[in-house]
Amino acid sequence: MEIKVIITGATGMVGEGVLLECLEHPIVKEVLMVNRKSNALKHPKLKECIIASFLNPDEFSEQLTGYDACLYCAGISSNGMNESDYSHITYDTTLHFAKKLLSLNPEMVFSHVSGSSTDSTEKGSIMWARVKGRIENALMRLAFKKVYNFRPGLMKPSAGQQNVKGLYKVINWFYPLFKLLMPDRVSSMHEVGLAMINSVLKGYPKQILEVTDIKLLAKA
Repeated sequence: MEIKVIITGATGMVGEGVLLECLEHPIVKEVLMVNRKSNALKHPKLKECIIASFLNPDEFSEQLTGYDACLYCAGISSNGMNESDYSHITYDTTLHFAKKLLSLNPEMVFSHVSGSSTDSTEKGSIMWARVKGRIENALMRLAFKKVYNFRPGLMKPSAGQQNVKGLYKVINWFYPLFKLLMPDRVSSMHEVGLAMINSVLKGYPKQILEVTDIKLLAKA
């Protein structure tokens, strides 16, 4: 069995880490990066599709067809944003792109990177958590073959990653200590990437995967 996957957000830390795992994995035959700006990385498995707005993907239908999975890693920090603007990017854009992929690839698995402490009730006091909960719930209502929402906590970047900033540089240094003190809140980028691939290859009994689930699926 071989699979072809679409990855969004490959210019960010999570997307880059997942991309590197896909390029190394023997079962992943082809990877299409869907980015808003070009990525300089070159690899025999790798293709790129530049879409300036995920709200307007229609002219790229041919390039987006024929894939087994989308590993949706695109996202943005809510720092300094109001709920309307954050929702536009996190909810509206994600859902519109997912619906387009579903129309082109009805047997697709959609694996979406969400966030730890996401609010599934959509009613809590934390803005970003409500919005993340809304998009998780909306995606799970779509008729994909499977939908998985990944909620990684703190992540140790993989060797060779270029898009590592701020907090994650600190995590890289102190990861052994974090792993010892709070194992259910930290994982490696390697584990997240491998778990996302395994969600396509092997599935998982839950649609929402917390850190402990991610680690289990990475070992499957």
